[in-house]
Amino acid sequence: MSAHSAPAQTEIHTPAASRCAHDFQVNCNNCRLNTICLPLALDIAQVEQLDRIIQRSRPLQKGEHLYRQDEDFQSVFAVRAGSVKAYSITDNGQEQVTGFYLPGEVLGMDGIAKNRHASSARAMETSSICEIPFEKLGELSLRIPSLQKHFFQLMSQEISDDQRLLTLLSKNSADQRVAALLLSISARNKRRQLSAANFRLPMSRTDIGNYLGLTVETVSRVFSRFQKMGVLGVDNKEISIVDVEALRAVADGSENA
Repeated sequence: MSAHSAPAQTEIHTPAASRCAHDFQVNCNNCRLNTICLPLALDIAQVEQLDRIIQRSRPLQKGEHLYRQDEDFQSVFAVRAGSVKAYSITDNGQEQVTGFYLPGEVLGMDGIAKNRHASSARAMETSSICEIPFEKLGELSLRIPSLQKHFFQLMSQEISDDQRLLTLLSKNSADQRVAALLLSISARNKRRQLSAANFRLPMSRTDIGNYLGLTVETVSRVFSRFQKMGVLGVDNKEISIVDVEALRAVADGSENA
């Protein structure tokens, strides 16, 4: 779908909408991300059943919300293009970034437990989203057990990621935190059959610092230090991992950076 198929707006919640004409050209069978989003065990007929319940509305523009904290939970969402950040508002009114979602990744499952979203989700750039109504997904999962298992696995992965982040923030140095995030993005790019060594960071240094519990100045110093060490090439948001083993050593704490 063209990124200019709708006028740019900001800070507007976009509810579920009927598919636009361009999106009839996109379906789960021909999507290049289907091996990431979908369980491999699904056959073509089952994928078509899933595709019939998926809603694809116009793209979100940068800054638009997919959903907001405390809204009623109705759907989970898969990023088809672009990127989305999840964040919550703390008791003192501060924004706390809780995750970054790239193409092929599913978000919104935080609302399952209490039928309300525990966080908000906002596009970091123009993004195309697949909306999957949860009630219809549940009905379909009863007929396709492998689909139900797949979403249980996604929920388990979400819990593991949360635990990993808590460990990262409680024990690791600034260098370890930034290195771990870069390795995570590298691995996720590789899953999408993109370069694991050369990529653009969709998030700002401020968002990185917020997510990792660091100041933006500390994040910038870490990037500069990695560049001087010959571990990274950094050009604003463009990242080149020059020495992935050295970066892993920093992330593991086995090298004093």
